Amino acid sequence: MDREPVFVLDPRGSDRHGEDAALRIRGPLTRVDVLGVEAWSISDPALLRRLLLDSRVSKDARQHWPAFPDKVVGVWALELWVAVENMFTAYGEEHRRLRRTIGPAFAARRINALAPVIEQLTAELLDALATTPPGEPADLRERFAYPLPIGVISHLAGLPESVRPRFRRTVDVIFSTSHSPEETTAAVQDLYALLTDLIATKRAAPGHDLTSALIAARDTEGDGSALTEAELRDTLLLVINAGFETTVNLLDQAITALLTHPGQLAHIRAGRVGWKDVVEESLRHEAPLAHLPMRFAVEDIPLPEHGTTIRRGDAILPSYAAANRHPDLHGPGADDFDTTRSDKTHFSFGYGMHLCLGAALGRLEAEIALRALFERFPRLALAVPPHQLHPKPSFISNGHSELPAVIHPQETAPSG
Repeated sequence: MDREPVFVLDPRGSDRHGEDAALRIRGPLTRVDVLGVEAWSISDPALLRRLLLDSRVSKDARQHWPAFPDKVVGVWALELWVAVENMFTAYGEEHRRLRRTIGPAFAARRINALAPVIEQLTAELLDALATTPPGEPADLRERFAYPLPIGVISHLAGLPESVRPRFRRTVDVIFSTSHSPEETTAAVQDLYALLTDLIATKRAAPGHDLTSALIAARDTEGDGSALTEAELRDTLLLVINAGFETTVNLLDQAITALLTHPGQLAHIRAGRVGWKDVVEESLRHEAPLAHLPMRFAVEDIPLPEHGTTIRRGDAILPSYAAANRHPDLHGPGADDFDTTRSDKTHFSFGYGMHLCLGAALGRLEAEIALRALFERFPRLALAVPPHQLHPKPSFISNGHSELPAVIHPQETAPSG
C-alpha cells in the first residue's frame, strides 16, 4: 500500500478552514510539510490531549530532534520557534525550573491588578476611535486589537514606548510563515538587539516591572535556579511575543465574529450570555495560533489504534484550530460560532505542562476590551463584506491583515 502523500501547509494560510477540514479528513494524525520540514499534524482532540500529557513528547529540539541544528539553524524560517532557550522549548525538570521563575508574575492577584491599566488603555483607544468621521472606515486591528495588548505587555515588562513599534515589526515577521529565512533571521537579530538594550537599561536603572524582577533573579540567585543570560533574554522574548500576538488575534476574531453573527451579539445585549462566553467561544472557534511548532518524540510512541508509530525524533505539530472544531469534540455544529454552547472546550492556550501562563491575562484583556468597544459603539459594523477580509499570511498566526469597520455609520444609513 502506498504511503499517503505529505500534506503541504499553505505558508500564507489562504484557506485556513478548508485546510483544517482537510487535515481532519486525513485522520487523527497525518504527515505534513512545515516549510520544508516534515511533522505529524495532530488534529484529533483525544490524541492531541494524550500526546500533550505524554512524557515521551518533548519541546527541546536540541535534545530530541535529529534535524537540529544542521537542517534548522540558518536554514529553516521557523528556527526561532525551536531554538529559543526558555520554558517554551524546555523539557522535564528544566521546564519546571524555568516555569517556576516566571510563574509568580502571572499569579491571579498580579493579573487582576492589571485590570485598571487595561481599562485605561482601552478607554484611550476608544476615545481615539470616536474621532473617526461618520461613514469613514477605521482599521480595528491596527487601531484597537494591536495597541491594547502591546500597551499591556509593555507595562508589565517595562518596555519603553519609543521601541514598541520596532518590537512589533520584528514580531510580525516572526509570526509570519511567508517570509524567507533571510528575512526572518534579520528580524530575529533585530529583536535580540532590542532585548539586549532593554536588559542593559533595566540593569542600570531597575523599575517595578517583570524585566527588572527577572534580572534581579538572574543576578542574585546562587542556588542553581537562576536564569542564564540566554534564558533571561529568551524568557523576555517569550513574554513579549506571546503576550500580544495571541491577544491581538483573539480581539480581531471576536470582533469579526460578533459583527458577522448579529444573533450572537443580541444574546450579549439581552444578557443571555456574558462576555466570558464570547471570549471562550472566540478562542474555540478561531484559535489565535492555528498550529504551534513544534514537539518531538523522545522515543517511539506506538499508536496501534491508528495503525502507525511516531518514531523517536519525529516532529509533532499540534494543530489547535483543527482540533477545536473537530466534530468528535463539538458535534456536527463544531464550525458554528455559538456563544450559548455549554461546552466550549478548546486547545487555544495549549494543554498540560505547557499550558500558557498568560492565558488569564489574555482573557481579562479581551473581556474588558470587547465589553467597552460594543458598549461605546453600539452601531459598529464591518466596512466590507466578510469575504473581503484577508487572512494574515501565516499558518501560525490566525487573524486578519486588516479589520475595517465603520465606527459611526452615516446618519442616512439604515438603522438596526
